[in-house]
Amino acid sequence: MAIPRHLTMQNPSKAQLRLWSRLDKVKTREETGLFLAEGFKVVQALLESRWDVQALLILEEKKDRWAAFCETLPVSLPLYGLTRKEWKGLTQDVSPEGILAVGITPPRLQLADLMAKGARGPLLLLHEINNPGNLGTLVRTALWFGFAGVVLSQGSVDPLNPKVIRAAMGSIFHVPFLFGADLSKVLPRVKENFHVVGSSVRTGTLPHACGEKTALLLGSESHGLPETLLKLIDEQWHIPRRGGGESLSLPQAAAILMYECVRSAPSRAARP
Repeated sequence: MAIPRHLTMQNPSKAQLRLWSRLDKVKTREETGLFLAEGFKVVQALLESRWDVQALLILEEKKDRWAAFCETLPVSLPLYGLTRKEWKGLTQDVSPEGILAVGITPPRLQLADLMAKGARGPLLLLHEINNPGNLGTLVRTALWFGFAGVVLSQGSVDPLNPKVIRAAMGSIFHVPFLFGADLSKVLPRVKENFHVVGSSVRTGTLPHACGEKTALLLGSESHGLPETLLKLIDEQWHIPRRGGGESLSLPQAAAILMYECVRSAPSRAARP
């Protein structure tokens, strides 16, 4: 249980502010192992996860809003108060909630670890997802449907990009993921234990329930899946159009396909 604390905030040093202001860059995140999580729901999801938090940042003019929440936090968690000018150096949000967390990136998972987690649900494999909003939404949807993990290919946006974290609404901290993967090498290993299905905008069978030992492979909204990967999958799915419109967005199509993957599986509440 958290130890109650008084709302006493430290003043950040110039070095800390410089470091935090650079965490929007992937190079800095990789070098330091740190990232920023902004907004109450995202911060709360991070604090409730198994990820570690280095510090909590509060906009001084909104400290009264967060006083009760901060008093529930462990006294070991450093708490910093930032001026409006200092805050603007960390985020571009024009109407900030006034709460940020500096998170610590956990050790990278190995494929074997992620596949072992697949005993609890399907896996989501993503090829070159460059849009931060799309990736965040995909992770959020995967958590909702009980997917056990996400494999993100080389050439994709960093999953700890602030825009990904915000779009995922904290889901990224509760779905194990492997990133920077070479899917041409990963897929044969995944197929040893999973039925791999991929999406296509042109051809394929209708999506159908297929159980938890399924790996769903999705490509980017602009390019889809390359033939080199389609040749490696077990089954290709196609969502037929019944009405008008040019196409479904990637998150829309993904939600339909993820639902089909788990439709015959017991609900999360029913699982032991």
